[in-house]
Amino acid sequence: MARAALCVGINRFARLPEEDWLAGCVNDATDVASVLTGRFGFAASEVTILTDAAATKSAVLAVLADMVDRAAAGALERLVVTFSTHGTQIPDDAEDPDEADRMDEALAAYDIAVAGEAWDRNSVIVDDELHALFSRVPAEVPADVVLDTCHSGTGLRAFPRHPDARARFLAPPAAADPNSLAPTARRGFRDLVAAGPGPVLFAACRADQSAADSPFNGRYNGAFTHFLLDALAAQPEVSRAQTHQIVTASLRAARFEQRAQLEGTAAQRLAVWGH
Repeated sequence: MARAALCVGINRFARLPEEDWLAGCVNDATDVASVLTGRFGFAASEVTILTDAAATKSAVLAVLADMVDRAAAGALERLVVTFSTHGTQIPDDAEDPDEADRMDEALAAYDIAVAGEAWDRNSVIVDDELHALFSRVPAEVPADVVLDTCHSGTGLRAFPRHPDARARFLAPPAAADPNSLAPTARRGFRDLVAAGPGPVLFAACRADQSAADSPFNGRYNGAFTHFLLDALAAQPEVSRAQTHQIVTASLRAARFEQRAQLEGTAAQRLAVWGH
């Protein structure tokens, strides 16, 4: 049986000013791909890497849809999907509102664009879209989703205490002050796993925090991805819950305020990452 992975990393954006670009997202994507092929047995042909200009919304969703189709048809035994990019929020779908504050969580694609006073819904990957895709993955197919992004839309409430770090968060265009965005109870990307067996979500931070893009020995990565890959390299056979504990301890020791989140069933949390 085949496996499939998609690793997305976006540093540069077609329509954003350079001050909003990131530095470690492409490294995240290539580093994860290397670990998948070098330690977890993926063939190079089973891993798709989309970075910068290749990571448009249409390109990302096309690869995801193909992976889901193959999983639903019984042709895949495992999925891994990782995103390293900016997180943001857009107005909730008026025809199907499902957020208390009427804002959906979204991931910035390379072609993110403004439409009026909001981000163009056709240029960001919305939590609802990911939920619809992953809900089609059979429960017996392990699927790990890794988000190294501020995906809460609640502002820069816990910016890391590192002078060269930046937050992976884009405020909505109409928000002059991202710190004015009040935290609220959110469904967001956590709904990917709300129905029980299905994808396991490993996120870089809590809903009221930002995720750091930071240098490590002169090379940028997401702080979360950096410590996650360190943990998987050092102890690849421990449970997801133990990996989460190791990553959390590493972030705390390095004085990053973000706290990694692991969402999944009890059985998934006790299983080894990727199983």
